[in-house]
Amino acid sequence: MSRIANVDWSTIEGFEWDAGNREKNRHKHNVTTKECEEIFYNLPLYTVKDIYHSANEYRYKVLGQTNTRRLLAVAYTIRGERIRIISARDQSRSERKFYEKTKKNTEL
Repeated sequence: MSRIANVDWSTIEGFEWDAGNREKNRHKHNVTTKECEEIFYNLPLYTVKDIYHSANEYRYKVLGQTNTRRLLAVAYTIRGERIRIISARDQSRSERKFYEKTKKNTEL
């Protein structure tokens, strides 16, 4: 998780959803589309490049929290001016540790 990515958020105009991914996240991980989108508006938000899944397009993983402070890990790509969510789930133990440590050491 050491490759913090710099994403130009000023160019993003919204979200794009694939029906299959939307349902997969809901059924497999009990994560709603609303929760996925919320984390992009709540600080702190940490984005890392996903170099292992970026063969055809750049992919990223973001660690963030929902409005109810649920900690999520969301994989996404950027298509045009939209964020396209690929998958979402609760943060793993190591991701939570990284998130909390980085949050503690970062001034907002």
